[in-house]
Amino acid sequence: MTNATNWIARSVSRLRSAATADASGDSGTVAPAPRKSGVQRTTHERLQATLRRGHEALSPRALRKLLADLQAAAAVQVSEVEGARHAQAVAVWYAQAQPEERQDVWWLLCEQFASDPVRVQAARQGYEVAVGTEDEAQAEIALRRALVSPRIRLLQRFAVFPGGMRFLVDLRAELLPRLKADKRLLALDADLEQLFSTWFDVAFLELRRLSWDSPASLLEKLIQYEAVHDIRSWGDLKNRLDSDRRCYGFFHPNLPNEPLIFVEVALVESLSNSITPLLDEAAAPADISRASTAIFYSISNTQTGLRGVSFGDSLIKHVVETLSAEFPRLRTFATLSPIPGFRSWLNKQASARWESLTEKRRAELSKAVGVVAPQTLEVTHLLAALDKPLELDAKSALGQWLLHCAAHYLACELQAGKPLDPVARFHLGNGARVERLNWAGDPSAKGIKQSYGLMVNYLYDLKRIDKHRAQLAQGRVAVSREIEGLCRG
Repeated sequence: MTNATNWIARSVSRLRSAATADASGDSGTVAPAPRKSGVQRTTHERLQATLRRGHEALSPRALRKLLADLQAAAAVQVSEVEGARHAQAVAVWYAQAQPEERQDVWWLLCEQFASDPVRVQAARQGYEVAVGTEDEAQAEIALRRALVSPRIRLLQRFAVFPGGMRFLVDLRAELLPRLKADKRLLALDADLEQLFSTWFDVAFLELRRLSWDSPASLLEKLIQYEAVHDIRSWGDLKNRLDSDRRCYGFFHPNLPNEPLIFVEVALVESLSNSITPLLDEAAAPADISRASTAIFYSISNTQTGLRGVSFGDSLIKHVVETLSAEFPRLRTFATLSPIPGFRSWLNKQASARWESLTEKRRAELSKAVGVVAPQTLEVTHLLAALDKPLELDAKSALGQWLLHCAAHYLACELQAGKPLDPVARFHLGNGARVERLNWAGDPSAKGIKQSYGLMVNYLYDLKRIDKHRAQLAQGRVAVSREIEGLCRG
């Protein structure tokens, strides 16, 4: 262990000293900026150069040394353990590096460890010739192998050493915001997502119940990562872990103290229509012996670097199975969910929704907002009248119009065949249906800002989940009769 530590220290020192020497002018004097200041040199060009140019973080000399360590980690001829030692040295250096220096690592990974284009072309041509012959399968295997970049093997070496998985997840989280501005990074992101989809497959995850008796360090993670309803205090957290509540999370063996995703559940007697009583710390625990309904009121992903890796549907399925075994009386499994995109959507689509109304409905709305002639009413009048939704009556003309718009948003607004609202996209994609809209379900400032205080119940009908998924694949959202009626209204 001492030898390995010394080896890592020497490697880190070499990388750091090289960068420092270059910055001070030792074989790394900054050259004048190129004539075309907007053009960035590729790592291929920089590795062949002598001088650093413009805003480049690492000099060519430091870049070559870093590449040598990455190549040593990815080398086919070394064992996974030896490759992991080289990878760990780079990871230690990376932890101390400046953001611009880390960016150079990303570019090296993208440009220096890509698939061999000559080999890929030859394999593709071989496959095209072999199609329809007895050699087709072998040619397909050759093409698949040619398309696997050395970058995959390198990333796998990073995952071997302790803390390596954490390193890669954090690296991708740092990388994601840069993808739109720098298309060179897309290949690295795609490889990471592919590997994570395998490494974090539900078959390798452990479902754990989190309770007030869980380690404090783990409970702190719940407070940190809660993304739907902020946990305001330890008392708030204790309420969410009381006897009539359950909290479950998925864990990975390589991240044992980090919930990847967790769900908070309330055991109640009927479908919940407001988040307020569920978050009321002063409320007495419900009698769980009478509970017939499990309400999923908060689901939070915790790892930005795992974006695109889907395990939320598996979490709900496992939790339903676990709850059913513990509470045989449970018959209804539903959510009480926010509608985060509704208000911003309505601000843009209010004119279209107004135009779709009958003359009678326009007259009713005009009267409700104090405009005598419907033809003189402007959409800004409607939106202004909705500015204080808690003061409105759900059965009023304005309240009914708002519910109609929300129902249309959830049931009809699709983009590329998927619900426009992100929370709807998650639950409907998992086979739930839009069951009920709840007026003033979330009266908090956040709830008003997102959806005028509206919340929605998504119902998980266990016998119809596959049917609802198939229905969504055909571009139709599963909804209850109540939501259908609101859409027509």
